[in-house]
Amino acid sequence: MMDSKLKAELQPVKNEMQDVRSVMQDMKKEIHQIKLFRENIVMPGLNAIEACYADIFMRYRDYTDRLDAAIRNIDLLKKVVTEHSEKLQKIS
Repeated sequence: MMDSKLKAELQPVKNEMQDVRSVMQDMKKEIHQIKLFRENIVMPGLNAIEACYADIFMRYRDYTDRLDAAIRNIDLLKKVVTEHSEKLQKIS
């Protein structure tokens, strides 16, 4: 009698544990799908973006010195043109 009463009281606990196991299996499947998505979709996309930005960075980095020189040349050119314009104004 005691055994049957104990079994009856434990049955809901066993059922609940079975439900938890089922949920755990579903979660494992979903985690596996997420890992596959990350590996096959997300990471290749991020790698492509990284490669693109790295390439752009290298091109801009290589032109930084040339840009500084170009700005100095433009400033000098403006100064010379201004001086020549003033001289031409005085002549005419």
